[in-house]
Amino acid sequence: MPASLIAPAAEEYAPFYADYVQRATARGDLIAALSAQPDEMKAALGGLSDSQARFRNGPGEWSIKEIISHLTDGERVFSYRLLRISRKDKTPLPGFEQEDYVRTSGADNLPLADLLAEFEFLRLANTIAIRNMSEDALMEIGTASGAPVSARALVYFLVGHVEHHMASMKEKYLPFIS
Repeated sequence: MPASLIAPAAEEYAPFYADYVQRATARGDLIAALSAQPDEMKAALGGLSDSQARFRNGPGEWSIKEIISHLTDGERVFSYRLLRISRKDKTPLPGFEQEDYVRTSGADNLPLADLLAEFEFLRLANTIAIRNMSEDALMEIGTASGAPVSARALVYFLVGHVEHHMASMKEKYLPFIS
């Protein structure tokens, strides 16, 4: 693993993202984790029927399909920030309202297989891009959602975000689906 992909310092990201960084750090090799997560998602969720994947663990909670759509949205947003920051673009990048994104995604009407494939293909492209980033590019710092963030922290967010939601689904969703 490149030296620049060691865990980012706390000043390289907003405190909100500490859980993602911790979860990604626990995976060890970030490049291996980036590559493995789509298969892990398919193994855990790919056997569900479309009806089962609409399961919500409570009123107002997202369905499994909506969580996968949210992971894909997060993948796009984090990787776009990663691209811009790694290319020394110092333009402050806005946040995004995840509830609005999920609400308008229409994920519950999409085939589960398509949602998983979309994430997989997007992650593959991102993994290739990250593997080919220079040490200097990964150390760049920009601004997103009103806070400083490094390119390498964004790589940790990609892994940690998936880890966070997969742990939640395994604990609060999958045991209750028949």
